Amino acid sequence: MEYVKFGKTGLEVSRICLGCMTYGDPNKGTHAWSLKEEESRPLLRQAIEAGINFLDTANTYSNGSSEEIVGRAIKDFSRREDIVLATKVFNRMRPGPNGAGLSRKAIFDEIDNSLRRLGTDYVDLYQIHRWDYTTPIEETLEALHDVVKAGKARYIGASSMYAWQFAKAIYTSRLNGWTEFVSMQDHLNLLYREEEREMLPFCEDQKIAVIPWSPLARGRLTRDWDEATARTESDEFGKTLYTQALESDRKVVEAVGVIAKARGIARAQVATAWILQKSAVTAPIVGASKPGHIADAIASLAVKLTPEEIEALENPYVPHGVAGFK
Repeated sequence: MEYVKFGKTGLEVSRICLGCMTYGDPNKGTHAWSLKEEESRPLLRQAIEAGINFLDTANTYSNGSSEEIVGRAIKDFSRREDIVLATKVFNRMRPGPNGAGLSRKAIFDEIDNSLRRLGTDYVDLYQIHRWDYTTPIEETLEALHDVVKAGKARYIGASSMYAWQFAKAIYTSRLNGWTEFVSMQDHLNLLYREEEREMLPFCEDQKIAVIPWSPLARGRLTRDWDEATARTESDEFGKTLYTQALESDRKVVEAVGVIAKARGIARAQVATAWILQKSAVTAPIVGASKPGHIADAIASLAVKLTPEEIEALENPYVPHGVAGFK
């Protein structure tokens, strides 16, 4: 396993982050394709034993059960201090007022709920899952600063938003002497490259860690274009992400297949190697529902694409509208 500094912090993380949205009670929340605990634990153990020390989950994944499964796995398969544990806050966790969002009350309630489910006194990275248009960013940032000062989180990060919003949050923290976001978890893969316009250059300039979600485009980059899976049929959010430019997207998927066949490796390795060669990227967040998914993610670290291969993968792409947040 390779390890890198997390942006401009002193924190060291594995070059592959294990995304834990896959692990959770399929009868809770909106992820009917998620794996039950008995199916999840071998995969979590495999990742940890392979040297992946960076695990990312969220309070909303399978209505909190992902955090519970991940927390128990860390306790059983590792030492807490050896794991960089990340979770998120924003999405609705209960009906009624204050059950979602980034108000001071919501953040204080949800960090405690996450810590209880995870079975830990702190998380290493506490992230806002989306931008909250109903709460002043100053309220959110001061609350997150207080969470860090209380010892409940070591660092704070953000996820999918416009680059101007992220820049506003950064300079607002600096103006007030509050804890700054050290990472951006954004939507980036061969089928969605809009983050290359503003977000990636901004993060690279400011030395902010970039940890892209869906690096394999919900698995579309790992199989033939017309091949369906149980997840593609039931993943309602995923259905909203890759419908804008079907013809060009198909050509990208085909290019991945050609390169993978020529090299004699899995398509997932090609797609992950592409994102790893982006200078702004710290660690892609890879989901894994089978042992081979973890093996392919780790193997991708050794795949160095040639300039000609990168050109072949990128040439079919056409501009997309914003997908993954609004």
